[in-house]
Amino acid sequence: MNQNVSPPVAGDAWARVAERVAGQHWPASTLYVVATPIGNLGDLGLRAWHALLRADVIAAEDTRASRTLLDAWGIGTPLMAAHRHNEAAAAQAICERLAQGQRVALVSDAGAPAVSDPGARVVRAVREAGFTVVPVPGPSAVIAALMGSGVTTDENPAYAFAGFPPPKATARQRWLRTWCALPAPVVMFESPHRLAATLADLLEVCGPARLLTVARELTKRFEEIATFPLGEAAAWLAADTHREQGEFVLIAHAQDGREADEDADPRADALLDALLETLSVRDASKVAAKVTGLSRDVLYNRALARKHS
Repeated sequence: MNQNVSPPVAGDAWARVAERVAGQHWPASTLYVVATPIGNLGDLGLRAWHALLRADVIAAEDTRASRTLLDAWGIGTPLMAAHRHNEAAAAQAICERLAQGQRVALVSDAGAPAVSDPGARVVRAVREAGFTVVPVPGPSAVIAALMGSGVTTDENPAYAFAGFPPPKATARQRWLRTWCALPAPVVMFESPHRLAATLADLLEVCGPARLLTVARELTKRFEEIATFPLGEAAAWLAADTHREQGEFVLIAHAQDGREADEDADPRADALLDALLETLSVRDASKVAAKVTGLSRDVLYNRALARKHS
């Protein structure tokens, strides 16, 4: 099908659905928590569009960034600031507007407000004041990365969302050891200027065999989703300078069952404790692997965790 040709019924279908959505219940004195595109303007939902149009005011993390989106969609609703530095005052102002019967929409710069973004304090304050909160779901970098990675299954849909790692190396490694010990994929965000350091720490904490998915520029023109062992992460990053740009979602895959069993072997732990009294983490794991026949990578991770515990 020619991608440059729109189906002739698309406009009619949009109008019919828009009319149905417009006729839905839009209660006053309500906070609408609206998810916005994470990079692609086309991802704003029809219900989100109506919520933003019908609001008396939109509380935004960054009013300038939100105005760009609103202008693109022909939304002229006034804006007010609601970011992490004024969230308490913004929550009070929003509650006052709701008490007057207004509709207020809450948005962050991109994605879902109150999910690793400002907004949770506003939502709590509104609920505690007795007003209704209506979430209007939509784009999410977490869900987009999970959808594109195939890391979960129907049989085991579990995953953990950890947000951004700490900026300093020692705290970051401690944080990664805690999260990556979970028996589920761990989704985290990272900024371009710390990506290389976080990949190096993931390698040290999880070992070279652990699978990692890197999703960058999700929903945008240069979207990329790649999965590889952590031992190949540095080479992947160095292969293209463009890979140091954009917004990143990292997914540390769950270790497989065999590794989990080895990870919990008390005899291996006892051996590692004895070896670590005189040997480095690397040498202790190497000797323990020869003695036990277990995976050197798993034993390295165990030795590292025990050394710092």
